[in-house]
Amino acid sequence: MISPSLDPVDWEDFRALAHQLVDTGIDHTRDIRTRPAWQPMPEDVRVRFRAPLPRTPLPLTEVVAALERDLLPYPMGNIHPRFHAWYMGGSNPTGALADFLAAIVGSNLGGGDHAAADIDRQVVDWCRQMTGMPDGTSGTLVSGGSMANLVALTVARNVKAGVDVRVHGIQAAPPLRFYASAQVHGCHVKAVEVLGLGRTCLRLIPTEPDCRMDIALLQKAIAEDRAAGLRPACVIATAGTVNSGAVDDLPALADLCRAEDLWFHIDGCIGALIALGPRHRGLVEGVNLGDSLALDPHKLLQAPFELGCCLVRDRDLHRATFALNQEYLQGTTRGLAAAEWLYDYGLQTSRGFRALKLWMSMMEQGADRMGQIIDRTIDLAADLRARLSATEGFEVMHGCGLNIVCFRHVGPDEATRKARNIETMLVLQDEGTAVLSDTTIGGQHWLRAAYANHRTTPEDVAALIGSLERLH
Repeated sequence: MISPSLDPVDWEDFRALAHQLVDTGIDHTRDIRTRPAWQPMPEDVRVRFRAPLPRTPLPLTEVVAALERDLLPYPMGNIHPRFHAWYMGGSNPTGALADFLAAIVGSNLGGGDHAAADIDRQVVDWCRQMTGMPDGTSGTLVSGGSMANLVALTVARNVKAGVDVRVHGIQAAPPLRFYASAQVHGCHVKAVEVLGLGRTCLRLIPTEPDCRMDIALLQKAIAEDRAAGLRPACVIATAGTVNSGAVDDLPALADLCRAEDLWFHIDGCIGALIALGPRHRGLVEGVNLGDSLALDPHKLLQAPFELGCCLVRDRDLHRATFALNQEYLQGTTRGLAAAEWLYDYGLQTSRGFRALKLWMSMMEQGADRMGQIIDRTIDLAADLRARLSATEGFEVMHGCGLNIVCFRHVGPDEATRKARNIETMLVLQDEGTAVLSDTTIGGQHWLRAAYANHRTTPEDVAALIGSLERLH
């Protein structure tokens, strides 16, 4: 028998299977240290994921069994405590339950007067409070840092174009210039492309040896562009570069932008939430000074993917960039439509209930404990940096900051070092011992360890060093 709806025919059978799946998920998380940090997927598993579209129903018990067999053993690994590769949080079980409940509620967060929309607004304001942005700052929850930065740069473009871009298009504006460090995240290149500005709009400023933007060269670039008839519009500062964790001089850049009448955007997806840490918040001094700020709660706040946030200091400018009066979404004085439309602050009309996973986690843990966990990630990176600096045969890149460490085996030349370090990285992955990533900075290749996972301990750092020495 098949239900005329998508609801189960037998709710009690479904309840039992759902409880089984919850137990499986709990066991998967509880026993994470007994599994490899990563393991390759066998070809027979990969082949099953290439099967054609199913045309007939399959019992849900068989669907769940297939996932337990083929999905759970082969994750990316980023919730594992020895995943030190890309900068990702470790998720958390409460957030996972919240995602289930959010899906059950099924609310569309485009707007409306309902509890989920108020939780969304509350979480945005919590993000504001955690980063020190002023009261009245607006914001929107998005999928992650790339979208948060795109939302912010869209506001910057519209405000600084000198014409009504929404009516006349970017072709009516003078040629704009955006400025960023040469270490800026690649999502900003995509953003200027999507915004119709083109890559030549984004002028990349060389960095100091510590990988922070060279402000003197930035000032020179702004003057050169003005003299050439271009319109300097926005400076993109980075609070934690993805390569090395460097933090631009945010207070100095804020002063420069005010003096030059430029929009000041801060990409804080790596480091903005370090402002919540009681001991290390000074590392991101000035993160609250931007006209806009992008941050990623699915990193240091350990929210399950996906959850980003864009904050904009001027609510009116933010709303003017995206608000649209649509006939079928008219406001009313009472009823479901008697509330501000959340879609007026971003690109999506239909939006999932992303806020609940952070709301539940923050309610359960409290901001103070979250801040302590963030501080601990800084400590772990400092421990690795110090221990590798004292270990013969390794060098650590100076200027690394926050909770990212760039290091490598020494070698006679760049090609030899790079080949050897890549092999070390791949051996550790193949063994399932630990997951590192690599990067190139200033033409030099480095291994890279990023600490953003609440499960990682000093013992994991020690184990990594032991493995590196074994492979030296």
